[in-house]
Amino acid sequence: MKNPWIPTPTIPRELLTERMRLRPLTIHDAVKDFDAVMTSRAEIWELFGPGTGWPADTLSLEQDIIDLAWHQKEFDIGGSYTFTVETLDASQVLGCVYLFPPSQTGADADVFYWVRTSELAGGLPDHLWEALRRWLATDWGFQRVAINGGEVVALA
Repeated sequence: MKNPWIPTPTIPRELLTERMRLRPLTIHDAVKDFDAVMTSRAEIWELFGPGTGWPADTLSLEQDIIDLAWHQKEFDIGGSYTFTVETLDASQVLGCVYLFPPSQTGADADVFYWVRTSELAGGLPDHLWEALRRWLATDWGFQRVAINGGEVVALA
């Protein structure tokens, strides 16, 4: 069944650059995801807001596995799409990208992304955004997206 908010008939499953790889997040990413989340709590809280309570300082690996299972199921049924951002050798999770149905007028999708704290100084957020901008336009067929709960931006 075609998802009405996705312009392309096939959901893209990978984005590869010289620095990173995006692929669907699954429960098998739990240990590496948990490490990335817990070492980057301040940045993630800033992105999602303290009102969400995520990630709590008491987040357990088990709770993270439950969250990942939900993201995996949402991907499978087309409700939303969550990608892990990992090193090219898959040894470390560098962050996450979330694609949700649009909540703002003029947007094709809501896009949230974060990178682990240790990657901020090396420019990974900018690298990720530039790669996402091209991928979302070319492979997904989006023209305008709302970024991290804020402004709607044109991708082309």
